[in-house]
Amino acid sequence: MDWIMTQPWPWWLSGILIGLTVPLLWFLTGKWFGVSTSLQQLGCTLTPNSNLEYLKSHDRQGNAWTLFFVIGMVLGGYLATRFLMPQPIEFLPSQFKTWQGAVVLLIGGVLVGFGARYAGGCTSGHAITGIANLNWPSLLATICFFIGGLAVTWGLGNYLFGTLLGIN
Repeated sequence: MDWIMTQPWPWWLSGILIGLTVPLLWFLTGKWFGVSTSLQQLGCTLTPNSNLEYLKSHDRQGNAWTLFFVIGMVLGGYLATRFLMPQPIEFLPSQFKTWQGAVVLLIGGVLVGFGARYAGGCTSGHAITGIANLNWPSLLATICFFIGGLAVTWGLGNYLFGTLLGIN
């Protein structure tokens, strides 16, 4: 029991459990797994009388569960890192606790959120649900996510975060 609570799970077990989340959610609720719809849901909730078609046409009641899903993920992650880890994990590294770091996080969050909605789903939605449904555009999107992630990790990211912003 100790390894379940205090040790990282093997990648293969975690992958299988994440993969089983998609059909389990579908069979139990008839809903598809994904997180980016919660951004649209949040917009609808905060601006119920909006004239924007993007927000007006959204099924506010039918997708309310997405906000609870995201809140549950954040709360679960927080509780796990605070109470199930031998040493709590710091959510924000020190370089992001400056105003430059806050700007980087804000810009990154806006770009990721916009990109997720523009692409018709977030990385988890495309990589897990889309590929599970044999959706070839999701496979292409996932390949592009990996290429972009590698490009930022091994080149552009060091330039942006290190050189331009002085974050090392």
